[in-house]
Amino acid sequence: MRKSIRDITAALSITLMIGGVAVLAVSGLQYKTAIDDASNDYLPAMQKEWAQETTTVTARRVSLTSGTFLGVIDIDSLKLRVNLFEGTEKKALSRGAGHYRASVMPGQSDNSVIAGHRDTVFASLGKIKRGASIVITTQDGVFVYLVTRTRIVDKDDRTVIVPTESATLTLSTCYPFRYIGSAPKRFIVTGALAPSDL
Repeated sequence: MRKSIRDITAALSITLMIGGVAVLAVSGLQYKTAIDDASNDYLPAMQKEWAQETTTVTARRVSLTSGTFLGVIDIDSLKLRVNLFEGTEKKALSRGAGHYRASVMPGQSDNSVIAGHRDTVFASLGKIKRGASIVITTQDGVFVYLVTRTRIVDKDDRTVIVPTESATLTLSTCYPFRYIGSAPKRFIVTGALAPSDL
């Protein structure tokens, strides 16, 4: 009887150890995937034409290196506060949300594009509703955007990172939110600068 209990205990211990290793492996894979996604590939496909048109914008901000702190994003309806950094490379996205360097700064006319990880800073972004306010505070001022639309697009979609005629905010994160590996789609939030801030 005692031998049988010892055998069961040993088998249970081995099973728990294997289960623990499996959980750590999956968690490690998710973390590595999130870090690997922290590049411009984290954003939907970009229009080459827009990248060429915005070289002067990028040149004007050449002093802002990747990872430079820009400000704070507040979404009260989600009880969310996120630090905003320049660039969408690993250095920036490992610390908060990242501003796509070829897009305009928040508050300016055209499309200001910001990306963040689906399992960290933008984990609750899927709950945002149309009409919700997104407040971005930078050294240039406080800018309030009202959400006009949310959508899910393929990671190669070319209708997201494009110029706009009015002051627009585009938030992008990988989708689905709970997914192991490199997510195949992007969750996009679009907002328009509130009239009082124009």
